[in-house]
Amino acid sequence: MKKHIVCLGDSNTHGSCADPKDSADGTRRFNEEERWPCRLQKLLGDDYLVLEEGMSGRTMVSTDPLTEGIPALDVIYPILMTHEPVDLLIIMLGTNDTKDRFGLSPACIAAGMDRLLNKAKAIPCWGTHAPNILVICPPHIGKEMADGPIGPIMGVHCAEKSAQLAVCMEPVVKAQGFAFLDAEGIAEINQIDYTHLTRKGHADLASHLAQIIPTLI
Repeated sequence: MKKHIVCLGDSNTHGSCADPKDSADGTRRFNEEERWPCRLQKLLGDDYLVLEEGMSGRTMVSTDPLTEGIPALDVIYPILMTHEPVDLLIIMLGTNDTKDRFGLSPACIAAGMDRLLNKAKAIPCWGTHAPNILVICPPHIGKEMADGPIGPIMGVHCAEKSAQLAVCMEPVVKAQGFAFLDAEGIAEINQIDYTHLTRKGHADLASHLAQIIPTLI
């Protein structure tokens, strides 16, 4: 059986594209040649099966009054059991948790990750090996986001909180015994909404992950 890698994330795993001119198809979603999980699949080769589980707006634990089915905590059991045995779970979340309407500090967002990891490792999806998780802290939201197209929905404090996420999340993840990666400086964000990855950002993230994943499985 191939090694199963589940990529659990938000719109940056789903492949949302803020600038259609940046996508090969001219659409609001990067295609299968562009999204980082798909690119990762090609780089890793046939011994791996990379499974996309990205949903726009997804949070770690917070229920969103504007959109249903948002918290990863609520869906992680069926997701992991659908793809079991899971050899590696990659979680890239945190961007949506900074939204003003949730009122969470960076430390509280990190506590949400801790809760999500506790649930993930307790799910009987891991076959014969111990739970194996890589947490990626998303690139920082640009401070210009507040004045852009998604600023009114996201809120004015997102960039400030986003810049502090890695510092708060890393010790939580490492205390659980799991791997951590800060994507700031690895995957670039666009200059329109200052939140979503560019096509180059997807490619660079996939290339970086292809180098480290064989050391984790």
